[in-house]
Amino acid sequence: MKQTTRRKALALASMSMAGSLLPSPRVQAQDKLLDEVVGFAGTILFLDARVPALILGAVRDGRTAVFGFGETSDGSGKEPDGNTMLRIGSITKAFTGQVLAGLVSQGTVRFTDRLQDRLGWPVKVPERDGRPIRLIELATHTSGLPREVERAPGPPDDPFRTLTQETYIKGLQADPLLFAPGSGGLYSNFAFDLLAAALGSSAGKPYDQLLKEVVLDPAGLKDTVLALRDGDASRVMQGHFFDGKAMPTVRATSVMAGASSLYSTANDILRWLAWHLDRFSPQGTEIRLLDHAAYVPRDGLRPVSGFDDAGHMDAMGLAWIVMAPKGSRPLILQKAGGLQGIFTYSAFAPTRGVGVFAAINQFNVGAFTAMAGTANGLIEQLAPR
Repeated sequence: MKQTTRRKALALASMSMAGSLLPSPRVQAQDKLLDEVVGFAGTILFLDARVPALILGAVRDGRTAVFGFGETSDGSGKEPDGNTMLRIGSITKAFTGQVLAGLVSQGTVRFTDRLQDRLGWPVKVPERDGRPIRLIELATHTSGLPREVERAPGPPDDPFRTLTQETYIKGLQADPLLFAPGSGGLYSNFAFDLLAAALGSSAGKPYDQLLKEVVLDPAGLKDTVLALRDGDASRVMQGHFFDGKAMPTVRATSVMAGASSLYSTANDILRWLAWHLDRFSPQGTEIRLLDHAAYVPRDGLRPVSGFDDAGHMDAMGLAWIVMAPKGSRPLILQKAGGLQGIFTYSAFAPTRGVGVFAAINQFNVGAFTAMAGTANGLIEQLAPR
């Protein structure tokens, strides 16, 4: 972090500790308390995280506050804000889970449908101990598939080039299952990419169109996309590797749509969370009910791996990590992401009307842990009792 940026953030923290006003949020909110709480939390987090840039936003009862710190790219001098585009990484999976909920509510698919019957690819999907992979196992990370499909590495400027449908077909042909479907929990990008392919095949339309119809349009999301459009590049936040070096913005392949490909903005994610929190709305009621349910309790799963980075997983929803109430902390559904030097975190309390989104633009495990802790703490602090 540049010295000028550090001094600025320290000054903001000092002023707020002394009772002075925090800087104005990048998105004007109607809730002044929300501004105060989110702005102060963001300032302290930015000082502690020591990353090039940070975005922290929250929604409560439909009103939002977004604060940005640092600079969107090295030397730009431009602070991130609610309209800054960034890769949300594996938060993409929660969008895919919502598409599944939408198709189940329509009767297009069932949770218990076999992947073999829905994928539409020329491949025999492996089974273990007589158990087939079903859509619900893909969506809850209980399919038995490994985290990643085996593939040759792509070039530095196009690292995902080798992540293709053909690669996934070969991966399935190699019988990669690590345990019988439904018996354990193992975080899997492989599984969610297959889920998106199966949903597109079942609906008879490209997955990006399905995503738009089921999730993006109903929530009013205009800047959530699988590939950058003309004019978007100037708004994209630059990621950084563990050593602090800038990482390039590289394209994703079409088969990555289910697990990790989405770009979005803080404003769009907060709109999406507001849609989830509007639980008494007559529009989308059944999708919310399906999407917010806990389907697989942790108890009984062997093994359990890859779920606790942002808080202890008590059960799995449709990509959502379900954290049971604890003390004054309410029930939380959360999902984290990381891709090309960006760490993200999205969480909400479905019964309390509060959601939080946070992002940092450097692979920094300590900073991510602090970011998730801050977000969970904000939910606890802002949730009405």
